[in-house]
Amino acid sequence: MTTIDTTWSPRPVAGRPVMPRTRLRLTARGRRALAFAAALPVSIAVAAALLSGGSALAGRDDGAPAGTFTAVVVAPGDSLWSIAERVAPSADPRDVVDAILRLNALDGAGLQAGQSLSIPTDYARGR
Repeated sequence: MTTIDTTWSPRPVAGRPVMPRTRLRLTARGRRALAFAAALPVSIAVAAALLSGGSALAGRDDGAPAGTFTAVVVAPGDSLWSIAERVAPSADPRDVVDAILRLNALDGAGLQAGQSLSIPTDYARGR
């Protein structure tokens, strides 16, 4: 009968050759796969930061310097277009609306009666 030995011994056993230890070797394909696996979490983190933190890059904390704008109170039924035509009749209303949007950091055209809007002095009272 034969006996199966399950223990490994680095010493030579009578009648058996010693198995040499081998080093782990990476092929070019393995190195590329390892680099990809290491770079994937970093790429995902950068993409998530860019997508979720984009609004933080353009903060609304900085205001216009004093004296560069005047204030107008929104009347019932007013729109940005009607205000632009009223405060700067000789200017292109599209430019005035854009300047009002940027100066007041407005997201849309929704206004409420009684709301105070800043108007750039370039457009205030037909300049």
